[in-house]
Amino acid sequence: MKKLFALLLLLCLLPLSGTAEYQVTKRNLAVKYDTETLKYTLEEVKMNGTNCYVTKIWMADPARQIKKAISPWHEKLAKAEDLAKKITGAAVVINGSGYVSPSYPEIPDNYPGTSKDYYYTPLGSIAVVDGEVYRNLEGVPYYGLTLEEDGLHMYVGADNEEVLSHNPIQTWSFYEGCPMAVNGQSLVDETWKFATTRYIRTIIAKLPEENTYVILTGTSSHGLTLVEANEFLEGEYHPEWVYDLDGGPSSALFRRLQGKKALKLIYGAGQKIVDVMGFVE
Repeated sequence: MKKLFALLLLLCLLPLSGTAEYQVTKRNLAVKYDTETLKYTLEEVKMNGTNCYVTKIWMADPARQIKKAISPWHEKLAKAEDLAKKITGAAVVINGSGYVSPSYPEIPDNYPGTSKDYYYTPLGSIAVVDGEVYRNLEGVPYYGLTLEEDGLHMYVGADNEEVLSHNPIQTWSFYEGCPMAVNGQSLVDETWKFATTRYIRTIIAKLPEENTYVILTGTSSHGLTLVEANEFLEGEYHPEWVYDLDGGPSSALFRRLQGKKALKLIYGAGQKIVDVMGFVE
């Protein structure tokens, strides 16, 4: 992981409007869910040759309605479907944080200790589960998402004490370069191979509408680059921020139909993961 990576990004922000145009060749509404407290639509979209799912979600009270389920801390990973089942009444569930394991041992240069100290835990200098702080690496800035009283927030290299002063309920984090955009400005380092190679992606964005988010799931037909995903999300939704959650074989998308009890896997869940993000009524 490059040191001072995000600081350099912030010094050279690139407007999304200057990037190449994306192309949508198919858009089909597959699911619509509408109650007084939660509304979501799930669309099948073909964009730049890649089959994608676009899930747009509104909640009356995100702090109550966004949930996290996590695998046993520092012990093992868990199947996405098993974690999803832990979130009672979930209408939509997606995979969450990146993690450290023997198969994925990379940690940022400024993390103390060795990779083994972080096995089977999510990335991020802060880790919070149901309001309890599981990790706080002093002096290591936080890159990731928090769930706070007014919903999800994205932090880009923030001081940990500042983040914790907002009393986060949950956190989700991945690589330091995974904050993708803020207010129409790209944060993507186009020299980073991970960002410019086509991969399976799970990306979440906060929309200007109150309590509304959109999730872009890029599948394995071709995959998406972070640049392409930014172009699509900016062109269609003008998000306040965009964040790249774990992807590849960790990607998972579950949905429940209105009036039904069981979640159905729509895509992914190819390998065990560390946590999920769920949306309930």
